[in-house]
Amino acid sequence: MLALDPLVLLDAALRGTLLALLLLLSAILGRDRPQLLVVRSGIALCLGLAVQVISATPWIEATVPRLWQAPLVAISVANAVLFWVFVQALFDDDYALRPMHLLAWFAVAALSALNCAVVAGSATIIAPVTMGMQRAIPLVFAILAALAAARNWRTDLVEPRRRLRAFIVIAGSVYTVLLLIARLSSPQGRLAGGTAMADVLVLLLIIAVVTFRMLKLGHLDLFPLPASPLQKQATTPDLPPPVSEAGAGEATLVLALQKLMQDERHYRSEDLTLASLAGKMQIPEYRLRRLINQQLGYRNFNAYINAFRLDEACAALADPAQQDVPVLTIALTSGFQSIGPFNRAFKAATGLTPTEYRKQNMADS
Repeated sequence: MLALDPLVLLDAALRGTLLALLLLLSAILGRDRPQLLVVRSGIALCLGLAVQVISATPWIEATVPRLWQAPLVAISVANAVLFWVFVQALFDDDYALRPMHLLAWFAVAALSALNCAVVAGSATIIAPVTMGMQRAIPLVFAILAALAAARNWRTDLVEPRRRLRAFIVIAGSVYTVLLLIARLSSPQGRLAGGTAMADVLVLLLIIAVVTFRMLKLGHLDLFPLPASPLQKQATTPDLPPPVSEAGAGEATLVLALQKLMQDERHYRSEDLTLASLAGKMQIPEYRLRRLINQQLGYRNFNAYINAFRLDEACAALADPAQQDVPVLTIALTSGFQSIGPFNRAFKAATGLTPTEYRKQNMADS
């Protein structure tokens, strides 16, 4: 009877467990709101990682012909692009997929497939160039993902989601770099023995933590509700809830915050940030974050501030006395720093461009 190597059995068990967790995580992500981009990109990343787990099996890398491995390698390397897209969608509720993202995925997949099937092991002059590009891809997109996370993380007001996001970005980036180092240190870039098992174990731990945390999180904490057409309009935040709901201290702070915004129009301030607003109110950032999220229902600081700015802009654009005032002037007066972000925020909130909104309201009046 043929005896099996215990390490081979352990490696197979770890890979099987990891595949099961990835499928479970995919099911959790798609449970309630599969129409969201962050959910779809998360599911795509899980399935891509499942392919990577299979294709990185030492037996497959050592015995399966490279031509057959090429599609698996293409998907595995292109996971770096999916991770970048997933992080952007996770950190920005208004993020939209653009053709450049799809083009980046296909370009990376095509390059990796070509390297695996034709270039790897050949003596062609382009081999060092294309293989160098492939090895740089995970590091480049890990850096891009980290930059995207750093850019949007501080404006996120949902504390459980902030912690999970930080873990995903840090753990994902560290894993990507470690895997790159391991492959660069291995003969022909193949993982074998203890290195292959360590790769699976680290990824298994990361996915296990993410799955556990997502099972504990409610979907309202993790993902936004899809906006209906009736919700796509600029409205200023509501007044604070009754004292019995919020507590006297919280209600007082909300009233003070609303006074700053509605009476003093502090939203017009240049370079307004969560930190500067917390300093103005003389409270810690975490408390202001919790206040805006839990008492006023906002998940993102920029969305909260833009609600005031867009409300003022809508009123100005609908005012016959200001029909000759340029849109740029209205945008800058409302607190926006340039016309581009104003146009994008206005269209997302109302479904119309500022000019279309003005024409419609002038016609109605």
